[in-house]
Amino acid sequence: MFYLSELEHSLRVPPHLLNLPLEDAIKSVLQNVFLDKVLADLGLCVSVYDIKSIEGGFVLPGDGAATYKVGFRIVVFRPFVGEVIAAKFKESDSNGLRLTLGFFDDIYVPAPLMPKPNRCEPDPYNRKQMIWVWEYGEPLEDFIIDDSCQIKFRVESISYPSVPTERAEDAKPFAPMVVTGNMDEDGLGPVSWWDSYEQIDQEE
Repeated sequence: MFYLSELEHSLRVPPHLLNLPLEDAIKSVLQNVFLDKVLADLGLCVSVYDIKSIEGGFVLPGDGAATYKVGFRIVVFRPFVGEVIAAKFKESDSNGLRLTLGFFDDIYVPAPLMPKPNRCEPDPYNRKQMIWVWEYGEPLEDFIIDDSCQIKFRVESISYPSVPTERAEDAKPFAPMVVTGNMDEDGLGPVSWWDSYEQIDQEE
């Protein structure tokens, strides 16, 4: 889920940071440039891990900033296809679920990858939201998917959409990285479903 990636970047250290130790000043600039940013095919940068090399320090005429060529490592969030992750419920509609890890919110479980058989119905407590219900057992019981506990999903795909040139006024915020999840397998979905199942097996 988390990886170390080594990068090289030329950056400008502004004058007000030059009174700091050089490595601290450079790390501050790197965090401002990369932290919480998605790098295509690498993932979401969550931390600047360390600085491997610093070269340069050139000051251009008329500019009090210094420019350095820096080699460094960052910690990135990049799940792999097939990985099982526990997330939290964020919202749902007729298209499926949206889940969150706290630091990353663009996880979607589309309707075709929801546990089957299921149904989608209006949320009596929130008119803007729909509720997904898994129907299971003999006789059928309803298992509601909500924010009561963690939800496990299997990573189906990771995509890095290109920035749209035009967007509608009511369009959702652009997501530079999207994780598509699958919940239609044993052991996936709200963890409380399977905790209860294990307890019943132990009693039998």
